[in-house]
Amino acid sequence: MSSRVEIVSPEGLRVDGRRPLELRRVLTRIGVLSQADGSAYVEQGNTKVLAAVYGPREPVKRSGVQHDRAHMNVTYSLSSFSSGERRQRARKDRRLLEIGSQIKRTLESVVTVTAYPRSEIDVYLQVLQTDGGGLHAAINAATLALIDAGIPMTDYVCACSAGWVNNQAILDLNYLEEAADVPTLTVGLLPKSGKITMISLESRLHVDKLEAVINLASDGCHQLKEVLDDAVRESTKKLAKTILQ
Repeated sequence: MSSRVEIVSPEGLRVDGRRPLELRRVLTRIGVLSQADGSAYVEQGNTKVLAAVYGPREPVKRSGVQHDRAHMNVTYSLSSFSSGERRQRARKDRRLLEIGSQIKRTLESVVTVTAYPRSEIDVYLQVLQTDGGGLHAAINAATLALIDAGIPMTDYVCACSAGWVNNQAILDLNYLEEAADVPTLTVGLLPKSGKITMISLESRLHVDKLEAVINLASDGCHQLKEVLDDAVRESTKKLAKTILQ
């Protein structure tokens, strides 16, 4: 594939200085919002996402009550200042609703919703700054926020993207790479079982390249699981110290 933007240089470096198989720097914080039952902040490269979880709690609308499980709501939004466009996005933006629905299905594969019948769990995800990979950063932030809320889960759900350019797979695409029409695939994975719970493909990718891209994105998920696990362990240590004081 050719592009006016040189995605990978002859020296094997990408536009931000990374190697093709290298993740962006990841920073995480848990328990950042005191008013939420659970919250987390994830920064992956220059993409920054804030997640807040409220519940399990009594449903606001009786029509949403499920007698044998909790009803989960996921709201995904972009701050008006999250990109250089500086335009106000409608709250009912169809694309944002689709992403929210996609994340909801992914989270429902690990959250033990049957533990909380006749209740609801609300997950709010706000992209504060976008530089590519907003979907997978949001899923990772939601995982940490749900853990912070003490909601039982069968596994982490970790997500990462990969693409194909210059006859090779590249990991964790940034905005310039996505904007250059590099075929981008996002994978949601359960690290314990290796089960893939979500695949999102933004543009056409030849079937011969699909396996290599999925495998690389899955490898990125496993790397991110270690990052998320370290964040949870660190948060637990701080909580234990607070309790013991």
